[in-house]
Amino acid sequence: VQLQASGGGLVQPGGSLRLSCVASGLTFSDSVMGWFRQAPGKEREFVAAITATSSLKSYGDSAKGRFTISRDNGASTVYLRMSSLQPEDTAVYYCAANRGYLARESFYYSDWGQGTLVTVSS
Repeated sequence: VQLQASGGGLVQPGGSLRLSCVASGLTFSDSVMGWFRQAPGKEREFVAAITATSSLKSYGDSAKGRFTISRDNGASTVYLRMSSLQPEDTAVYYCAANRGYLARESFYYSDWGQGTLVTVSS
């Protein structure tokens, strides 16, 4: 299984970014997909997750109202649209795959990508 995240970079406070994660080696259309992030010196934090059919989505407290998760099963890709970014959103963002649960806990996710760095700074 490979999960290739991209779209990170440097953005000013108040700006937006869209992260993408392309999956291969798994049945993407059967997988719950999630985004997590880890800031320097902090534990990994749940950001958002989406069920296989996009029928249900879950967001962490820091993401609610600002971030949107979506997916394209035909392209085996999950997205994270982030807006109103603040310096505290600076972190490495990881996508992950889960075979069954719309879970907020990282231990439910069996496959992880390498991460993409988002830096929010003026």
